[in-house]
Amino acid sequence: MADSLKFGTSGLRGLAVDLLGRPSAAYATAFLRYLEASKAIRPGAEVLVGRDLRESSPEIAVSVTRAIAAAGFSPVDCGEVPTPALALYAQTRQAPAIMVTGSHIPADRNGLKFYIAEREITKADEAGILAALKTGRAAFRNAVSARPAPEARQAYLDRYIGAFGEDTLVGMKIGVFQHSSVARDDLTAILGALGAETVPLGRVDHFVPIDTEALSTADAAQADVWVRAEHLDALVSTDGDGDRPLVADEKGAFIRGDVLGILTAGFLGADAVVTPVTSNSSIEGLGTFGRVVRTKVGSPFVIAGMADASATGARTVVGFEANGGALLGSDVRIGKGTITALPTRDALLPILCVLAASKQRGLTLSQLVATLPSRVARSDRLEHVPQERTAALLGKLVNADFAAPYFADAGTVQSVSSLDGLRFELTSGDVVHYRASGNAPELRCYTEAATAERADALLAWGLKAAEKVVR
Repeated sequence: MADSLKFGTSGLRGLAVDLLGRPSAAYATAFLRYLEASKAIRPGAEVLVGRDLRESSPEIAVSVTRAIAAAGFSPVDCGEVPTPALALYAQTRQAPAIMVTGSHIPADRNGLKFYIAEREITKADEAGILAALKTGRAAFRNAVSARPAPEARQAYLDRYIGAFGEDTLVGMKIGVFQHSSVARDDLTAILGALGAETVPLGRVDHFVPIDTEALSTADAAQADVWVRAEHLDALVSTDGDGDRPLVADEKGAFIRGDVLGILTAGFLGADAVVTPVTSNSSIEGLGTFGRVVRTKVGSPFVIAGMADASATGARTVVGFEANGGALLGSDVRIGKGTITALPTRDALLPILCVLAASKQRGLTLSQLVATLPSRVARSDRLEHVPQERTAALLGKLVNADFAAPYFADAGTVQSVSSLDGLRFELTSGDVVHYRASGNAPELRCYTEAATAERADALLAWGLKAAEKVVR
């Protein structure tokens, strides 16, 4: 397989040209052979396939579908659907699924996300797939008839409309930044069904990578223009495959994903919250949740933490990542219905929970955010940094003799966590955290401070200091 194809924080990723044809079929076949060896699938069983809207996804989906048929299973074409919609349908059908998506990464890249009936795959499952990849070859069928499944999308809409109720967002005017998100029509439809006045904005026919952890200056400026021009209560969107949310308040300011996660967990009444080490530490300062579990970055680690929390007595388990994607580890009663557990990242759940909380409490989104402890986090990345260069930087920073002068202009290092990358807490209480992206050749930098000005200044310093070492 091409060197660019690697499992990251959530699924397989790499250059689209390296996935086209036989490579994507080989990984799909390996996934199915792994499930067969684990006795998790029977011969002839259904295997679901979905895809996002990037240009390479239809061709890759065809290769995956042909490989499924050649392996002796029945492919089901769920079409262009959000990743969490495919996961929900897989859970309902008790069938494995493969989503063709590169999520938020650039258009020249793509990937595969794998699901067993109950959940997305774990790190142990990834190892099993890679082992199966080494022992077998993919086969193709040139002519394949896949059962279409438009009901997969409808079930996703019904999940939220039925639980929240038709009057939940009455009186709210919400802009939907549609761009090239595969969830754009679903999001617009659900908000409208819940009573909101929706304003579709920014729809395009080509793929646009939207990273909810590193928004461009242009996106931020455009949000401000739209919110003010349309007099919106909120502007919402998702990344390419609909598992990461984007929310701007009534002033046009984007709300960080981990803040959305904290508000979502509070709205759902969570007694256990699982989130990576990169998420805002105000969740501990809030004192609302009985248990807060920190993990490495990546949905497989969050899912494992949620399973442990459930196994040890937690009743309502909510997970989220710093990108805002929320994972539900238990069934939760909301308003007029129950939302079933869905242990995979979902963008619609946090969007709807935060908007509903704003309406119920009679607060604007900015006022709702202000109810949380004052702890400001920021994040960005250096692009085109090979992982070996990030590893070299982290290797140097482990040495206190290198770290002390490195941080001299930022402060004095008080403690270091190596749970995922290196997270430095300074004597001032400020935080600077470096780690390699699991999805792309990027160096991620996260900062946290008591004020926005300090968090921004630390982020600018952190990126500049790192660039001197890795370039």
